[in-house]
Amino acid sequence: MRWVRTTGIALVAALLLTPVGAAAPRAGSIRGRVAVPDVPVTAPRPGVAELSARPHDHVDRRRCVVYLESAPTLAFAELKPGRARMDQRGEQFVPRVLAITAGTIVDFPNNDRVFHNVFSLARTRSFDLGRYAPGRNGSVRFDRPGIIPVFCDIHSHMSAYVLVFSHPFFAVTDDAGRYEIDNVPPGTYTLLVWSELGRATAKKISVTDSGITEADFQVER
Repeated sequence: MRWVRTTGIALVAALLLTPVGAAAPRAGSIRGRVAVPDVPVTAPRPGVAELSARPHDHVDRRRCVVYLESAPTLAFAELKPGRARMDQRGEQFVPRVLAITAGTIVDFPNNDRVFHNVFSLARTRSFDLGRYAPGRNGSVRFDRPGIIPVFCDIHSHMSAYVLVFSHPFFAVTDDAGRYEIDNVPPGTYTLLVWSELGRATAKKISVTDSGITEADFQVER
């Protein structure tokens, strides 16, 4: 009974301190553009085992991931498990850069006419799906945040990245380098950029109630 009485008093106090008619702060958005250095298009040197293979397309390394260094979470908040996909097509991983939340299962379907293998030696999540035929699929669950490089042990030119986050406040840039992160609670944050091509200076930003915060970046080698 004592616990019930104490809880009731605390609840009444909280109600008295809350302004009548006050609306809860509404989430805002962060958007902008990430400029990357020009990359000269050069034909990769094939390995000995690939001398008779057909030439493959140039790899686009311009995709970047923009994300909050940390984000507010409830004490017992739990991210909804998701499902994502990274195809093997034209002897490339598509998309080359995949950003997900922890707990997401990623499918790696083989859409080529040749065998493929998907593996990673990353400490965060090491795995090896073995070699599997066209039309087959392998899946991996990523439970811990981190950056996981992905490879194919049959085709040395195939590589990709899976970035796993502990919060949902991130975005992958589009063909023009633009990004948008929605539903961000109002507050002050550090905004970071991950890129294969170099580094960008972190930015301190403020997200206002229902506002849009602009933040552009330049990746330097």
